Amino acid sequence: MDKQAVREAVWDAFEASGEARFPFPPHGRIPNFAGADAACERLTDTDAWAAADTLKCNPDAPQLPVRRAALREGKTIYVAQPRLRDPDPFLRIDPADLADGGDAGDGGVDSGDNGDNGDAPTVADATTVSGISTHGTPVAPEAVPRVDLVVAGSVGVTTDGARIGKGEGYSDLEWGVLSELGAVDREAQSASSSEGQSPSGNRASPGDSRAKPVDDETTVATTVHELSVLDGPESAVVAADRDPRSAVDLPDPDPHDVPLDLVVTPERTIETETPYPRPAGIDWDALDDSKLEEIPVLAALAPEGR
Repeated sequence: MDKQAVREAVWDAFEASGEARFPFPPHGRIPNFAGADAACERLTDTDAWAAADTLKCNPDAPQLPVRRAALREGKTIYVAQPRLRDPDPFLRIDPADLADGGDAGDGGVDSGDNGDNGDAPTVADATTVSGISTHGTPVAPEAVPRVDLVVAGSVGVTTDGARIGKGEGYSDLEWGVLSELGAVDREAQSASSSEGQSPSGNRASPGDSRAKPVDDETTVATTVHELSVLDGPESAVVAADRDPRSAVDLPDPDPHDVPLDLVVTPERTIETETPYPRPAGIDWDALDDSKLEEIPVLAALAPEGR
């Protein structure tokens, strides 16, 4: 089963089950899902979240609660511009620039009160797809500080940390750029706790586990529906009457794929203890000349002879 077949199976399952949420259809995108708020809440209960001051987050709909939670807790987020097309390809959203940024006491509900920030945008304003472009500050890759937590959108994942995106490859390119510049760690997070959810997929109640990051290491996480957990009990690629851990020919990650340390669903938090290595930087051999022409930052970073 190749990656595209996996994507199609997951998208079809979301559409057939009624678990997809706006925007529709789920096909061709990171699918939004019922329970995205609950998955976000679980993520915010991890030590990786608590330790993070700076996040790099995707702009897709299912991670909207993550972006809002981060800003309300005073965390700064960076979001890549579409297709990295700008010479300053990252957008910084600083909670200090928002009317209600850094206020975690409102229970996740915007009060509409701009407080002392006058006409400043609210967290709700600045975290939608259009709001990120409107209110984010463009910055060069060199201006991105060390990132504590990367939150990626996913179509399919496994409990040992493999991730399949929507197929355009920009999430991995964004990681590669930041890795080249030392803003994210090239070494994966070490296994650090005997507590918490193991990759076997046993369910835990909210608050039962907190994935514990090693100091000064970038954690890579995703929030997904159980339909996206390819080796889980609700897998979109395994028949309901089969053991999800048996006879599933899932594709191996490519060298440029960034593995996940945390997979968070509405029902459980999985510390993957992933065996897959992180890419050390940009996989230049996987890029054709058109990509270098289309993406200014790649052209600037390309080694001689490319």
